[in-house]
Amino acid sequence: MAFEPPESFNIADYFLVDRLGEGRGGAVALRLDDRTLTYAQVDALASRAGHALRQLGVRQEERVIVALPDGAAFVAALFGVLKIGAVVVMVNPELPIDNLAAIIRYSRARVVVVDRMGRDSMEGAVAESGRTPDVLELDPDAPGGAETLETVATHRDDPAIWLFSGGTTGRPKAVVQTHRSFANTTELYGKRTLGLTERDVTISVPKLYFGYATGSNLFFPFSVGGSSVMFADRPTPEALFDRIARHGATVLINVPKLIKEMVDHPGAGAADLSSLRFATSAGEALPPALYDRWIDTFGVELLDGLGTAEMWHVFLTNHPGDVRPGSLGRPVEGFDVRVRDLDGNDVAAGEVGRLWVRGDSRAIGYWQDMPQTMEAFRGEWFAAGDLVRQDDASYFHYVGRADDAVKVGGKWLLPAEVESCLLEHADVLEVAVIGAPDAAGLTKPVAFVVAADPDAGGLEARLMEHVLARLEPYKRPRRVVLLDRMPRTHLGKMNRSELRSRAAAALSE
Repeated sequence: MAFEPPESFNIADYFLVDRLGEGRGGAVALRLDDRTLTYAQVDALASRAGHALRQLGVRQEERVIVALPDGAAFVAALFGVLKIGAVVVMVNPELPIDNLAAIIRYSRARVVVVDRMGRDSMEGAVAESGRTPDVLELDPDAPGGAETLETVATHRDDPAIWLFSGGTTGRPKAVVQTHRSFANTTELYGKRTLGLTERDVTISVPKLYFGYATGSNLFFPFSVGGSSVMFADRPTPEALFDRIARHGATVLINVPKLIKEMVDHPGAGAADLSSLRFATSAGEALPPALYDRWIDTFGVELLDGLGTAEMWHVFLTNHPGDVRPGSLGRPVEGFDVRVRDLDGNDVAAGEVGRLWVRGDSRAIGYWQDMPQTMEAFRGEWFAAGDLVRQDDASYFHYVGRADDAVKVGGKWLLPAEVESCLLEHADVLEVAVIGAPDAAGLTKPVAFVVAADPDAGGLEARLMEHVLARLEPYKRPRRVVLLDRMPRTHLGKMNRSELRSRAAAALSE
């Protein structure tokens, strides 16, 4: 059953201020490398940020870009924006200047919030954008500023946060999400499915500008009075092993890339992950073989799931105590998920079709893109670009992106199947399979691989043989291209658009 918030509703209260009213102001909310912050301290920082934004003229419903690394400043800025009824636009602070400039133009943000390290690049982006937002440098350790601020009474269906959904193309488009959405998924997934409590300590691989982390490593623990471990540097196996043990983390928010790096790490066997109740995985497909290696190495339950920015967060997941390796699990309570054909009709169990979902976390739509909004949002339903199938036991299985499927020799090839096969090879760290035209104009698969040992001779041939031994011949990559690193979008997903052009060039060589 969906969560129905009152008509007057602001998630700054729901996630933060209400904890003070419950007598939890002295409880630890944030666990940083050098200190901890209580809920009362976080609320004071958020109030100071809200006052600073108001002094710059920010009004209710205006947009504020938050371009900050994970930490106290990000949390203060986010809740400060929400407290004054403005709209948060979360962006990766490490984006190139031209990308930041494009987002400034696109959002027409009134203010951009940065830290000292990000100020110069953001001022360059502002100059390039042709617009004139104020740049607010937020330092949570600086003295001064009023530490109380009454939350604006927004409507539950007012815009609250923009989430960027660039898919795998690298071109960002904003999904406008409401206050209702964030509370609904928190109640249904964070509390009822995952069972988070005030005793939980979360830690995340993805950074907070990514909606998966905003929920799992900020909103979910804050909603129950738990605490969140945050760090600004790049997540590595060493960093995670250290912080999980040091802070006694109980929930690890993970992605397949780091799952593989963690199980491959020489220190994996000695790592102390005994405090973890479970880990989650999302963002990309989790191969069954990688799931098995995780369980064999760490013995920690791993819950793979699927969510979208358009529904804010996870709505399909393996549930605690009910894991089907290689599957996306079952729908979160309160969400209806279907597999449909191109005409919008349900398909039979076992058949592949487009994923449709409905629930009260559905976004308003895409900013300044009515054609895409009308294509994706069908009444109560969101029609995703993902291809899935449902088995006879009602578990859903990820097949691939509809726009990634390619026809090779008259047969459909789904890159995710070949990628999963290649990831079983010990020499493969990351892989992306792309369909591209060869010199004769015929579509052929090309595999881009980040290798464990790029200097190992004959790897390309061994990988082709590996696929031939396990899959049908037409699925064998015609070329294997070794990369030092995989190109990624602003959300950290593989940039298939860039790889597509490189695949065509590789086939013409």
